[in-house]
Amino acid sequence: MDTYSRHCIIELWDCNSEYLNDRQMIEKLMVEAALEAGAEVREVAFHKFAPQGVSGVVIISESHLAIHTFPESGYASVDVFTCGQRINPKEAAYLIGKKLDCKRIYEINLERGQGEIKVVDGFGEGSKIA
Repeated sequence: MDTYSRHCIIELWDCNSEYLNDRQMIEKLMVEAALEAGAEVREVAFHKFAPQGVSGVVIISESHLAIHTFPESGYASVDVFTCGQRINPKEAAYLIGKKLDCKRIYEINLERGQGEIKVVDGFGEGSKIA
């Protein structure tokens, strides 16, 4: 079994605060990002906090997408973890940033499952917010 996997960790800043506090919208966009990246969605779980914020995870056959939002700061943290090379996690992560109307994005890309964890520049194209 091939254990190679990729993990894109992104920090989204200056996002639309209303979007960040809308559980249904966040859930929908996370599922859409997974599907648009070619992932197979298995399970979905999201929670809205009081007075604000949303956390959730989309379990995919290839691993998962997770989000935690902080509407009061216009900030969201997102992890997209995919096994194998068929799905580009960075593509899914940037789709999420675009749909949240993010203005600033910071990322770390990791290659995993090969022994020592490797930080890499990226996983190819499909990584512009526009």
